[in-house]
Amino acid sequence: MNEVKKTFENWLDNVTEVELLQELKNIEEFPEEINERFYKDLKFGTAGLRGVMGVGTNMMNIYTVRKTSQGLANYLNEQYDQPVIVVSYDSRKNSKIFAMETAKVMAGNKIKSYITEKIQPTPFLSFSVREISANAGVMITASHNPAEYNGYKCYGKDGAQMGEAEAQKVYEKMCEIDTFEDIKIMEFEDAKACNLISFVSESIYESYFNCVMKQRINNNSLEGLRVVYTPLNGAGNYFVQKVLKVCGLKELYVVSCQEQPDENFTTCPYPNPESSDAYTCAKKLAISKNADIILATDPDSDRVGICTKCDDDYTLLTGNEIGVLLCNYLLLQKSKSGTLPKNSMIVRSIVSTPMVDEIASVYGCQVREVLTGFKNIASEILKLELCNEESRFIMGFEESNGYLVATYARDKDAVSAVLLLSEMALYYKNKGLTLLEVLNNLKQRYGFFAEKTLNFEFKGSLGRSRIENIMNNLRNFPFEYFKDRKILKVKDYLNSKIFDGLGNCVNEKNLPISNVLIFYFDEGAKLVIRPSGTEPKIKFYAMVKGNSLKNSELKINDLTTMVNNLIENVK
Repeated sequence: MNEVKKTFENWLDNVTEVELLQELKNIEEFPEEINERFYKDLKFGTAGLRGVMGVGTNMMNIYTVRKTSQGLANYLNEQYDQPVIVVSYDSRKNSKIFAMETAKVMAGNKIKSYITEKIQPTPFLSFSVREISANAGVMITASHNPAEYNGYKCYGKDGAQMGEAEAQKVYEKMCEIDTFEDIKIMEFEDAKACNLISFVSESIYESYFNCVMKQRINNNSLEGLRVVYTPLNGAGNYFVQKVLKVCGLKELYVVSCQEQPDENFTTCPYPNPESSDAYTCAKKLAISKNADIILATDPDSDRVGICTKCDDDYTLLTGNEIGVLLCNYLLLQKSKSGTLPKNSMIVRSIVSTPMVDEIASVYGCQVREVLTGFKNIASEILKLELCNEESRFIMGFEESNGYLVATYARDKDAVSAVLLLSEMALYYKNKGLTLLEVLNNLKQRYGFFAEKTLNFEFKGSLGRSRIENIMNNLRNFPFEYFKDRKILKVKDYLNSKIFDGLGNCVNEKNLPISNVLIFYFDEGAKLVIRPSGTEPKIKFYAMVKGNSLKNSELKINDLTTMVNNLIENVK
């Protein structure tokens, strides 16, 4: 009997949850479906788990959540005396159930859990871990993914997502566990009675709110700004509305069909603030109210998007454009007020716009470049913290609409970003400028940078193989696939090597290890390639700098065409 069939039958014998047991029986006569669900375990990495919900080792369900929690519990009990953990969740289907299962397993292992009573933003979880002095945190969320997904994000004691080494140790503990026989679990009410589960206290929520409010650059009222906001049926609704109203925003219009939790995301199947489709309902409301801006936060409220008024319509800004505007605004205002620290620092990912570097240099601000994943930005904050230099940190950002100002949390925070974007929009409105006009002015001054992210999704076991083949082919035969472009340099982060335009290894450098390739072409073009760590996707980040807006658009379109052709030819 092959291993997949053996695992399937083991689940058939041991699953007691009625819905999942019926799902098992429904696929009993479909070997291809069984293979997709059981050919591997859902991989635990630095972002924890993420996958489609359903029955199987390769899917999100109470059994994979329990096994992960048991592995985490074994690790924590090995590392700490009387460890403490914080658990939270967003508005997705099964999020509360998975959070409660996590806390129940922790209780079964004599680990104290503080759990939120209601859905909360991911940055609140990150903040709470630090505020409570917990040893770890778990956030049940699949961020901006479609409704069929859920996930299990693991955080360390510093409030940042677990790093490679720590995640590997948890994964090793998981590998020692039988999904059905080795799980220690205590019923929720019993655990509460034993003080092994408590709800997060109201004082923690107030502390988080106060920290967000401290990020205001000026204390002027937001009155005079007209804002449409959509939480995309997620966890940002309460804190975002509270923050904006306390700051004096009178004309705040919330998209009613997306205000309350909806696990099916009925009006927005892909609740991603990077996507223009997420703003369909909001734009209708914005036009009727003549709003200045539209703000959107994703279901776990760690990412934010913004549309700015442009004539009779609204233009969606990219994550890079938001990053440029925020960095410029923060540096400008802090410089004016004399509060810009000496040796100030902005941290961005390697796939985020280098236009920020040009702006920062004018203010004497250092820019630190790190691998993708906000945990890497958090790592730079920790280095500053250990040297008592946290005040140097101005902002961290990723092109995927993730921003953090200050150091109260160690993950991106859409709540504080919403506050600053609103403040910035009003500041420029009072000067007669839209954010789009400000952005164009910055490009005139600092250069016509343009970026585009291309996502290619390949699902299942065959999809995973194709992504691996693409990376291997580009790593081993780059000149074959980029015949029409002059390659100046290649960085291979997986092998920690740098090659020149002839393919000679010119530097074996201590690059941080990750499955990433960066190609530097002539005329300032750059292409970063990496498989997603949480989705069945491979991502290409195209970056150019032109001598005019039209020239940069032509260059980015040319690079985009090259990538699309490459995907067709590399199998």
